[in-house]
Amino acid sequence: MSTRHLRNITISKFESFLELTHCKFIKNEKGHNKYFRSDLNRPIIFQSHIDPIPEFIVKNLLRLLNYSRDDFYDILEGKKKVVKVDDSYSCEEVE
Repeated sequence: MSTRHLRNITISKFESFLELTHCKFIKNEKGHNKYFRSDLNRPIIFQSHIDPIPEFIVKNLLRLLNYSRDDFYDILEGKKKVVKVDDSYSCEEVE
């Protein structure tokens, strides 16, 4: 069982994760940040005035991006990197 929790994820930490996964900031509209990536069907949207981001929102956004909780922390810690393969993105271990 993992000790890595998705609660108390700050907005800045989650935005760093989105940048590392090649998501592009589109705009802040009415208190919501909007990010997009070319392989997604819809944008990633979360409230910019609720810090930390609620756990269920982080889980839903990770599911949309097709990453696990461990992938989230490994990407932030630099153990994995996200690479573009054709029209999709995947995680690879850093050597």
